[in-house]
Amino acid sequence: MPQLSWYKREEDLTRAALTPYRLLQPVAGLSYGEPDSPNMLIEGDNLDALKALLPYYAGQVKCVYIDPPFNTGQAFEHYDDNVEHSIWLGMMFPRLELLHKLLAEDGTIVVHLDDAELAYAIVIMDEIFGRKNRVSLCTFKQSSVSGPKSINPGVVSISSYLFCYSKNKTKWKSYKSYKARERDSRYSKFIRNRDQEPD
Repeated sequence: MPQLSWYKREEDLTRAALTPYRLLQPVAGLSYGEPDSPNMLIEGDNLDALKALLPYYAGQVKCVYIDPPFNTGQAFEHYDDNVEHSIWLGMMFPRLELLHKLLAEDGTIVVHLDDAELAYAIVIMDEIFGRKNRVSLCTFKQSSVSGPKSINPGVVSISSYLFCYSKNKTKWKSYKSYKARERDSRYSKFIRNRDQEPD
């Protein structure tokens, strides 16, 4: 299988393994709900947090949704969304590797990105999860051509993407969701004598 190369790739491939395990310690002033509840809110670097979760949840997580930095140069308070491309790849690879270890055999991971890093993210997901475990790529309209976009002389993007992988597609199941709706009145019409020639 072809692999994506970037500056310091070999170093980034070992980052997840070299990240030390840290103990998760409850903070009394921030604890809520039932004392024995398995729910957790973890504050800190997400690479450290994922590694700390491995001893408890490896192979047990059914569904993961991540919304990583799109790397489009937008200004965000808590993370840099304008890093050099190889840094972005180096940040994503070890985190996706740990998420793969956390997923159950029939688990699903969904990644939300726009087109800035989409192609590269799919290539590293193919490498970590296996192309055979790619489930789907969904496009959704995130904005409309209005305001500054309406006068942009270049190509305007209004879409974002959700791409979905399973850990093991042979054990993965799609669970359909149904939503009630009113009867469609268009289906109450019919044509009489459809074979008859018009006058």
